[in-house]
Amino acid sequence: MAKKTVFKPRKQHFPGIDKIAYEGTDSDRALAFRHYDPAEVIDGKTMKEHMRFSIAYWHAFRGTGSDPFGPGTIQRSWETGKDPVSVAKVRMDAAFEFFQKIESPFWCFHDRDIAPEGASLAESNRILDQIVAHAKQLQKATGVRLLWGTANLFSNPRYMSGAATNPDAHVFAYAAAQVKKALEVTQELGGENYVFWGGREGYETLLNTHLKREQDHLARFLHLAVAHAKAIGFKGQFLIEPKPKEPTKHQYDFDVASGIAFLRTYGLEKHFKFNIETNHATLAGHTFQHEIEVAAAAGMLGSIDANAGDLLLGWDTDLFNTDVRELTLAMLSILRAGGLGSGGFNFDAKLRRQSIDPADLFHAHIGGMDAYALAFKIARRILADGTFESFVADRYRSFDSGFGRDIERGKTSFAALEKLVLSRLGEPSPRSGQQEYLENLLTRYLHG
Repeated sequence: MAKKTVFKPRKQHFPGIDKIAYEGTDSDRALAFRHYDPAEVIDGKTMKEHMRFSIAYWHAFRGTGSDPFGPGTIQRSWETGKDPVSVAKVRMDAAFEFFQKIESPFWCFHDRDIAPEGASLAESNRILDQIVAHAKQLQKATGVRLLWGTANLFSNPRYMSGAATNPDAHVFAYAAAQVKKALEVTQELGGENYVFWGGREGYETLLNTHLKREQDHLARFLHLAVAHAKAIGFKGQFLIEPKPKEPTKHQYDFDVASGIAFLRTYGLEKHFKFNIETNHATLAGHTFQHEIEVAAAAGMLGSIDANAGDLLLGWDTDLFNTDVRELTLAMLSILRAGGLGSGGFNFDAKLRRQSIDPADLFHAHIGGMDAYALAFKIARRILADGTFESFVADRYRSFDSGFGRDIERGKTSFAALEKLVLSRLGEPSPRSGQQEYLENLLTRYLHG
């Protein structure tokens, strides 16, 4: 076995903070895991392998605490220097130091997160190549891998009216060129997935929008991406990340259900799965678990953006999720679906505007990782006991035999069912769904 290279940054960017250790529930240290033990083996796999945690570069290392009413409040020691490329490399050194200390096996990025944009696409590509080469060295030195990459097709003013859905073919072509490069560098870094997040793929008013033509163009864009992936030999999974609103009033990938309909309409369903974000689910009026179930039912559950929204606010707040009840329900659905495959749990979450200390970045991710790990363990216990599974199976037992089975197998008709009701069945007898009992049972697992 080859000897693993130990990453030794030229400078410690988080001095005084050691690698976060698992200390169990009795620990009173703030910078320690209580539930997430990366080395713990469950069913032949370590918790690190089960959870596949990932750090979102854009929030963790580009987030400044800015909001619509004020500039950033978070200042980092590595954000100094006049040369943007040099600063980008030092920033990446800090990121990989953090990845190692927090025990994250993966990271994720947008192209413009890691490399500054140049005066032209050619210059942007040259800069990106430099940073990708640096990232490749750091990945080799640390063993941290790329969960997925993507292109930022929403920040630059050129994309104010969308990218693939832009009414200007020039913008469509520019976006295609940018995704081509982003896909190639994702492959260069061994990315296991590639994500499409249509931040501005939608409209503000139908007065100036040809909706069908824009949807046709979006589908054409995705088909071109599939073709290029095949041309370069990229074997990773393509992922769609649904979002209903913000920044545009209406986005075409509103939720998982509309995303499935879109993909099937345009013959793309074999090439894409879904990267589901908790905050986006709630903005669409759904629960996190609902979106997971819809994707899983279609065999299209791919990955998770691990965050949460503030239900009192109507925008994408990207909080770190520590709601163990919500996460346990999500984990139940994920485990029933057989897991996430090449996906993982990416912390697409940001520090609050007042959380300006470097240590806050650790506290936030420790809380999120512990909450997901605890939910994973509770969900496994629930499934092993089988109480909920038996209840649901019993509730639908009338479809397991007789005319119920004929209904599911398509071996009956309205006329036959009418005859059955008139001659023998008569009026149905309602049966309690026992929701309150089941919620109490869930509470016992959460606090048992």
